[in-house]
Amino acid sequence: MRRIVELILKGQNPSDEKVRGRAGMISGAVGITVNCIIFLMELIVGTIVNSVAIIAFAFNSLSDVVSSVITVVSFKVANKPADKEHPFGHGRAEYISAIIIAMVIIVIGYEFIKTSVEKIIHPSPVSFSLDSFIIVISAIPLKLLLSAFYRSMGQAIGSSALKASSFDAFSDVLVLLVASSSLVVSAFSDIQIDGWLGILVSLFILYSGFSIARKELSPLLGEAPDKELVKKIMDGVLEAEYVSGVHDLIIHNYGPGKFMATIHAEVPCDVPILRVHDVIDSTEKRLSEELGIILVIHMDPLNKDDEVVKSAQSVVDSVIKDFPEVLSYHDFRVVGEGAVKNVIFDVVVDSTVVTKKEIDDLSEKINRAVKEKDAQYNTIINVDRNYTSQ
Repeated sequence: MRRIVELILKGQNPSDEKVRGRAGMISGAVGITVNCIIFLMELIVGTIVNSVAIIAFAFNSLSDVVSSVITVVSFKVANKPADKEHPFGHGRAEYISAIIIAMVIIVIGYEFIKTSVEKIIHPSPVSFSLDSFIIVISAIPLKLLLSAFYRSMGQAIGSSALKASSFDAFSDVLVLLVASSSLVVSAFSDIQIDGWLGILVSLFILYSGFSIARKELSPLLGEAPDKELVKKIMDGVLEAEYVSGVHDLIIHNYGPGKFMATIHAEVPCDVPILRVHDVIDSTEKRLSEELGIILVIHMDPLNKDDEVVKSAQSVVDSVIKDFPEVLSYHDFRVVGEGAVKNVIFDVVVDSTVVTKKEIDDLSEKINRAVKEKDAQYNTIINVDRNYTSQ
């Protein structure tokens, strides 16, 4: 299967938008063809032998045809360049298409649960024939091949929609095994299990639909970014000259492989600003090209050699370690002279600090603890969230 994917990609960069678009549309076309064949096979057999389980699977294959059509359309839309209304492109169309696919699957699963219940209440015999059985199980290798193709192509081009389709196709294999067992039972027994198997088939369909919906809603709702991408960005910025620390990394997802990131870089305040700006600017361009993202770096000038700052920071260090909900702090500076000084800094907190009251209480506790250590310091704290789940 990997060889087939390589032939489709033709050795080109799978991250390239045009390459991804073409590969996605080819994958959709393959899915349409295979699922149309399976739908016709199973619909004919299910009607002949009067099996609601097999007919349920046939219409599940028909929903997969619709899903493949939606996939083709979504790749076409996602591949459109950015415009005035969508300055970051149309990449999220892939997520939306997967959610539509999930909704189609869920509706079909619900309808066939009702049909299966009706069959249990009013049972009718299922006819067995060897020819019909062979036709039913012949769909299994087709679905397995389709699942493997979707999975390989989805991994190659980083498409969640194709990965979801791979899962859907594999679940169909399990469903088909259950449905075909209805025929086997009917050949050796008068037990009416078709309706119950139809419910089992429908539950598989519903499970697939809800699983896909949950997975594809996550990036639209704003899920935490990939840890590997976070590490590459932070390490890349830290490698730049003059940069002593980084924080406030936020990554926005605008579709598979389409990200915009902002990050704050701590730099010395005593280096000419134009020199530091030149380093930051070149770092932005380098990492944007290497990682295929849009990166914006904000400079935070710090005075780390000042004795007043060092003294205040040592006090804060001794206090912060007693607050496990504080992951880190940054943007540290001291303002004022004389008996009272304002110590200003930001703290990054974990997910246990959520409400405004919790934030205010935390700030007050830290301020009180700092004053107990040294009464000359008054803290002004800004609370940040951790947007990378690191």
